Amino acid sequence: MSFLWWGCVMAFALGGTVWAPNEWALRVRREHPRLLVTRNHFPHLQQLVRTNPQAREIYERLKRSAERICQELPSRYEIPDGLRLLATSRRVLNRIYTLALLYRLDGEQRYLERAWRELEAAANFPDWNPRHFLDTAEMAHAFAIGYDWLYDAWTEEQRRILRDAMVTKGLQPALKFYREKTGWVMARHNWNQVCNGGIGMAALALLDELPDFCGEILSSAVQSLQLPMREFAPDGAWGEGPGYWNYATSYNCVFLAALETAVGTDFGLSQMDGFAETGLFPIYLTGPTGRTFNFADGGDGTLRAPQMFWLARKFNRPIYAWYARTTSAAHPLDLVWFNEGGKDPQAERLPLDKYFRHVEVVTMRTAWSDHNAFFVAFKAGDNKFNHSHLDIGTFVLDAMGYRWALDLGADDYNLPGYFGRARWTYYRLRAEGHNTLVINPSADPDQDPRAEAKIIRFVSQPDRAFAIADLTPAYARHATKVHRGVLLDRRERFVWVQDEVTLKEPGEVWWFLHTTAEVQQSEDGKTAMLRQGDVRLFAALLSPTDARFTVMDARPLPTSPDPKGQNLNKGVRKLAVQVSSVTELRLSVLLVPLRAGEQPPTKLPAPQPLTAW
Repeated sequence: MSFLWWGCVMAFALGGTVWAPNEWALRVRREHPRLLVTRNHFPHLQQLVRTNPQAREIYERLKRSAERICQELPSRYEIPDGLRLLATSRRVLNRIYTLALLYRLDGEQRYLERAWRELEAAANFPDWNPRHFLDTAEMAHAFAIGYDWLYDAWTEEQRRILRDAMVTKGLQPALKFYREKTGWVMARHNWNQVCNGGIGMAALALLDELPDFCGEILSSAVQSLQLPMREFAPDGAWGEGPGYWNYATSYNCVFLAALETAVGTDFGLSQMDGFAETGLFPIYLTGPTGRTFNFADGGDGTLRAPQMFWLARKFNRPIYAWYARTTSAAHPLDLVWFNEGGKDPQAERLPLDKYFRHVEVVTMRTAWSDHNAFFVAFKAGDNKFNHSHLDIGTFVLDAMGYRWALDLGADDYNLPGYFGRARWTYYRLRAEGHNTLVINPSADPDQDPRAEAKIIRFVSQPDRAFAIADLTPAYARHATKVHRGVLLDRRERFVWVQDEVTLKEPGEVWWFLHTTAEVQQSEDGKTAMLRQGDVRLFAALLSPTDARFTVMDARPLPTSPDPKGQNLNKGVRKLAVQVSSVTELRLSVLLVPLRAGEQPPTKLPAPQPLTAW
């Protein structure tokens, strides 16, 4: 694929011409700093710290971090797992952002001196581990900020050392990928944004000094970045899950912001379909407990995303700034991009329910500003997305201040074959490790790893909301129809999960719900009570009439692989239903959260076909 041909394609897609390599240096801001900020930005931040209490709090926390960094030794070249320098690169990046910002705000020489010791040590590394290029890109990002924000404070010799390190250890290795159009350059996932973002920052920092070299890199980076940005369409969701949404968008936004401050344009990338909406994704996927619907590889912790401040200002979406302020972990960019605008979702009248197309995720809740609200999130999706699990049909449930149905998240990335042939042998990545169905369990993948499933109906009404997904592609080896519906009744205060299955021949179906709650089933197995603190979740098995609940450890079934070293999931149980020798099945489970002292319902609803919902 020639550079000219690719450039024509990208110019058409972006609605404007991406500059040729030799044009970039003609457009660049000549003075430093020019990455994310300009010289006049720092007096504004000093005034903000003096006048805004939350900005002052962020500043004070950064100040404490800078004091700790000054007492620590510079980072060393360490690859503890034999593959990744990433922890070191991220440490250097965080330290340089913190020290550089505090030096520009306070002018304390020891911050500058400590930043130099950090950068000098990393400049002397034998390499920045280009075989795992995320490591290289994040280190290049750190050097770009250190070079640009502190440019006037460095001696010419110091600048030479930093410049040579960026070129030899970052930009030259990247140029090989760009010219060969291979690897992360052609990816549609987070590697593309992180690698293009980190390398792009370094190229912008050196653009006026190495114009043709950096211009070629920047033209390639802008072209390449369109590939993953297409994945935000149409609603801003991200197929790698919320954790990798945070990683991908952090670099996506940093690079676009730096393009604007350094050369005055982002070439229309920010206007690509869905990108303006992407700030809604973490808002909707975060439950009232602060835990996210962490499908794919990732944890369920609250997302700390300074880029939400930038997105708020870029797209005039104040609610994004509200999210950033309420979740801030005091990253330097929380202060650089700080925005006072925005109210909570309830005040902004954000709808309670949302369907994210393409990624095929639905979230539903009873209220926005209530820690005890009900929240259920449900997905169909594509098992081929990067970092995906075999989790089509899974859901999570929050109510009364607790998570009742949880996603176990990722296992250890260093397990043998975790990103290769052994991936579908690990419990946490298989369907049986999620809150979904397993049909005719065996050692083979328990969902089709190439399956794509769609939400076929979504309804959001004042009293109730529901979604129905066609899961058949995930189970096509065994079934001609697998539909799952998840319903939230806001008036009657329950969640209903119902599956309708038609197998090709009589077979076995398992239903799972993973939880950290204490679980006690009734004698007849038709109901179960889950308990956390002084509140409970009542589960009723409405159909089939001859099925019963059982309680199991979150461990593989006897017919499944059980590789050594995988997480034992201590403290997690699963409420399970097993149905054997069945061809037609309607499996219907009612979940009713109960306040302290509240009794389970005495009259249970009769299951209705999903078509009658």
